[in-house]
Amino acid sequence: MMFNKKLGWTMLISTGAVVIISLIFLELRFSPNSINASDCITFKVGQGNIFEPVIATGTVEAENEVLVRCPTTSIVKQIVAEPGTRVQKGDVIMLMEDEPIKEEIGRIKDQLELKKNTLEKNNLGEFSTKVDLNYSEDVKKLNITSLKSQLADEEQLLEVGGISPAKIEKTKQEIDLAEKDLAMLKQKNTIRLKQLKAEEQGLLLGIKIQEKELNDKVSTLSQLRVTAPSSGIILSISNKVGEKVNTDNVLIRMSDLSTFKIAGSVEAKLADFIKTGKKVYAVIDSERLPGRIGNVTPLIENNKILFNVYLEEKAHPKLIPNQNITLWVVGKEADNVLKIKSLSFFEKEVPNILYVLKNGEAIRRPIKTGIKNPDEIQVLSGLEAGETIIVPKRGLSAFHNASSVAINN
Repeated sequence: MMFNKKLGWTMLISTGAVVIISLIFLELRFSPNSINASDCITFKVGQGNIFEPVIATGTVEAENEVLVRCPTTSIVKQIVAEPGTRVQKGDVIMLMEDEPIKEEIGRIKDQLELKKNTLEKNNLGEFSTKVDLNYSEDVKKLNITSLKSQLADEEQLLEVGGISPAKIEKTKQEIDLAEKDLAMLKQKNTIRLKQLKAEEQGLLLGIKIQEKELNDKVSTLSQLRVTAPSSGIILSISNKVGEKVNTDNVLIRMSDLSTFKIAGSVEAKLADFIKTGKKVYAVIDSERLPGRIGNVTPLIENNKILFNVYLEEKAHPKLIPNQNITLWVVGKEADNVLKIKSLSFFEKEVPNILYVLKNGEAIRRPIKTGIKNPDEIQVLSGLEAGETIIVPKRGLSAFHNASSVAINN
């Protein structure tokens, strides 16, 4: 009995020893003693702000739309450029029927010729009238001069008794009447000249009005050849060939492609995160373009919440109309925290073990993590700012959870 008990303990100890030896062997067999530095990635433990993104989708849209309106009531004659076409400033997009306005331009030109001809006749008549009026005044002035000379002669005759005083009085009366007649003639002539001037100004005003009307019609005629006011893309054309369009109705909607916004959408269950003014990042290739949420559509469409995003760099060269992009709406945030780079093989699972490079060795370090996004992971404990993290390019499994691994330069 005693022998069997001793035998049992001996076998148990032997089995334990074998297990320990096997574990040591496995540790030595599968845990690398060293690894080349060229097979590893290194990065620093940083410090700063971090956020957890709410993933949404977005489409790049032109921020500014240009509306081209119909300059006058007309009919669509020809559509030269269809919606979706990129155009340069001055390119013809549409031709409108222009025969009616050409006829109006011809009619106004004929009326202008008549008015100018009337003005010329008026100017000639004014000149002729001035000549006649001046002649009439001169005649009356000469008559007054003659009467005054006659009065002087008669006064000399009166001194020698050669004429009666009544005759002198009569001459004086004739002079007085002649002077009054001259004054009245001058007043009438002034009124007549003012009338002629008013007629001239009326004709000039009529000509000016019709010249403006003519210029407006010529300008409208040029606008019936509808061109792009700026370089951009045609978004829509409101009418078809043969349709009548009234003045100021929108003919064409186009974008000038100078600046852009994002039309975003997200699952309705994430609606609490979509608020006006919330920070957003548009993810384009390796770049993160910051912006903020603008208008949020209050209605749910196809189980989606729709919203606009206005970027800080509205004219970024990577923004392309109708381009589909990923949006990161900022959710949970943390300021001034430790953080590390998020590697591709961290995507499936946040690491709780990392290796710190010290004195040519990778030292195993347990860590705790917090907020994570595709770029960075928050470190709650286990690391210090400025420490260098080393990770094999094949992934952390290449270290086989060893407590330390030598790094060969």
